[in-house]
Amino acid sequence: MEKREEDIGIAQNQIKTSSSNGSKFPLTFWEVTIALSVVSSFILGLLGVYLTLPASDYSFLKLPRSLEDLQLLRDHLEDYTSDYTVQVLVGYLVVYIFMQTFMIPGTVFMSLLAGALFGVVKGVALVVFAATAGASSCFFLSKLIGKPLAVCLWPDKLTFFQNQVAQRRGGLLNYMLFLRVTPTLPNTFINVASPIVDVPFYIFFTATFIGLIPAAYVTVRAGIALGELRSLGDLYDFQSIATLFLIGVVSITPTLMSKNKSEKVA
Repeated sequence: MEKREEDIGIAQNQIKTSSSNGSKFPLTFWEVTIALSVVSSFILGLLGVYLTLPASDYSFLKLPRSLEDLQLLRDHLEDYTSDYTVQVLVGYLVVYIFMQTFMIPGTVFMSLLAGALFGVVKGVALVVFAATAGASSCFFLSKLIGKPLAVCLWPDKLTFFQNQVAQRRGGLLNYMLFLRVTPTLPNTFINVASPIVDVPFYIFFTATFIGLIPAAYVTVRAGIALGELRSLGDLYDFQSIATLFLIGVVSITPTLMSKNKSEKVA
């Protein structure tokens, strides 16, 4: 117990020190260079897809910001998916992973698009793969350059997360699964903060891969009936939300039970 409290205290001091020492623009030249290099690699991937597609009007190709944008994109891409399946798949994956890596909002629209274009089974596989790859990319990018930004954006939330991770080291996988399945903490925050609070990558990867499957299934399935959606609120009815929370409770139960046993022994 004393060791755990000592670890928490050290972590809090490190976060506070970083926050107090942070400059107005906390990234160094080399850190910005790394980020720009990652961006360049994604741009080259999209350029390769673009050059292998037939000459046409691609003005419809933009990140969807509404259901109307998404339906328009779906209508156009359906014509290409059958004849240029590889290019559409690669382009989809590159865009999704890029958005996850750099915390760009709108991946829910990409998940809906997967259902509309590829069906439930292929769509869920694509979304889980892309989301896990993007989250992993964000994890390693944050490990290199993310701490100053995380301290600036979420100082209190970062301290809370550090405390929870330190307290649940023995059942960290179950705790991370709980966070992934339920909306307790935003996925973007988890991706950025996990390497900063010393969550091992194998636990992060496993929890992400498994924990995103339920929500991916709900969203991809809704994408099949894209024309019937009136708002994003239609994605999650009471039954879907209750199911996700139930899965989350089941995932964290072993951690809570082991914690109670440890307290009784102590």
